[in-house]
Amino acid sequence: MNVQFKKGVLELCVLLLISKKDQYGYELAQNISNKIEVAEGTLYPLLRRLTKEDYLTTYLAESTEGPPRKYYSLTEKGKVYMDMLVVQWQQFSFAVDEFIEEGMRHVE
Repeated sequence: MNVQFKKGVLELCVLLLISKKDQYGYELAQNISNKIEVAEGTLYPLLRRLTKEDYLTTYLAESTEGPPRKYYSLTEKGKVYMDMLVVQWQQFSFAVDEFIEEGMRHVE
């Protein structure tokens, strides 16, 4: 998949996944990688930025498999931001879909 496509949508995917369930970094990386190939090195700076901007908050929770894990949770500000991104994505993807349809009709 095109790297620029992934960069543009990764933030939205992270917020959507965390909105469904608080997640720790590795878990989030696995859940995203099920559908979009992404390096963990890309994800952690994004999580730090979203936390710094108060879209996410963190807490530690005990783990049965080692040290405590840092979980990420969506804040109310993050929910508002995520909802805005969803609307923008829907408008953008609708426009791109129209370009694709027009372009494919022209090729036929």
